[in-house]
Amino acid sequence: MNKLFEVTEENYTITVRAILISRDLLLEVTGGDHPHIGTVTTVSKDTAPETLRFPSHDGRFHKDDLLAQKIVQKIQPFLPGNCVITVGVHVDHISQAQIQVSSEMASQLGSQIAQWLAVQLFLEDEPLYYKKGEKPQ
Repeated sequence: MNKLFEVTEENYTITVRAILISRDLLLEVTGGDHPHIGTVTTVSKDTAPETLRFPSHDGRFHKDDLLAQKIVQKIQPFLPGNCVITVGVHVDHISQAQIQVSSEMASQLGSQIAQWLAVQLFLEDEPLYYKKGEKPQ
């Protein structure tokens, strides 16, 4: 199941495409003038977030995980499984006002996603695993 979420402030939009993969969640967070993949953050209900930052065109590392952290704060209690968040938001010649509002935009998106997750029904069967000592035949 896919769902789109958007917030627009200070003349730019951040969009989240949420994809449920069984009980796992993939969030694609993009926005601004040049959407991209700047960071990848992984998290589950019971594990701390971990982030990988990619280098940008000028050799510095992207800081998009700051937005992912705001989203994680809102959604982590509602995660039914694992979650991967890719983030890439770039606004050309970003203003100080646009930088300041980005955190609140991500927080709003996190709240929207949390509300959506709270009402999802996860009816799939649990995966089956071999018990200790059992092996495939």
